[in-house]
Amino acid sequence: MIPSAQLAALRNARHLVVFTGAGVSAESGIPTFRDSLTGLWQRFDAATLATPEAYEQDPALVWAGTNGDACRC
Repeated sequence: MIPSAQLAALRNARHLVVFTGAGVSAESGIPTFRDSLTGLWQRFDAATLATPEAYEQDPALVWAGTNGDACRC
């Protein structure tokens, strides 16, 4: 049970950040980055993206792969 003061703070918050551990996204139906069947990066070969040529061709895609922000692609 959440104490009433904490519950009130959560309800009145303008922003909320939740940190979770590994496996939560897959169990919730959110695609993971690395899963071979449903992963967000299943259509890209990491070895191909990790080259200067790949960066020259599409810096945003390569950058997204290095910092985990696949949504920018």
